Amino acid sequence: MLVKEIMTKNVVTIDADASVFDACMMYKEKKVGCLVVVKDETCAGIATERDLIERSICQHRDPENTKVSEIMSRNIKIVYALDTVEKALETMKLYKIKKLPVISSEKVVGIITITDIAEARPDLSKRFMESWMKAQWRD
Repeated sequence: MLVKEIMTKNVVTIDADASVFDACMMYKEKKVGCLVVVKDETCAGIATERDLIERSICQHRDPENTKVSEIMSRNIKIVYALDTVEKALETMKLYKIKKLPVISSEKVVGIITITDIAEARPDLSKRFMESWMKAQWRD
């Protein structure tokens, strides 16, 4: 099974130059778990709720004058639309992450989450969660 078959196609993106306030409003409106940050249509990072809290609020940054690019998670892992779901799951396991932007022709075309995989391939997600829990107890 390929990533493109189960990914969420309507990925919510935000421009790297948008303000943290704009990101918060987008979270409120779209009710998503993360925002994929783009610059010139390519993936520049991810802004999670944790990023907003720890890198903005906890550091007393002005949300209207702080850019998303200043608080986003960088050097993120991606997966390609034509990769297998197993490859996406292995990447998640290796880096202990639950979401991966999906790329095709250098552009963001979707996002795949552990929930997407659990729904499409419960057999894979069960093994993943078992190994994830073991890894969490070791760390």
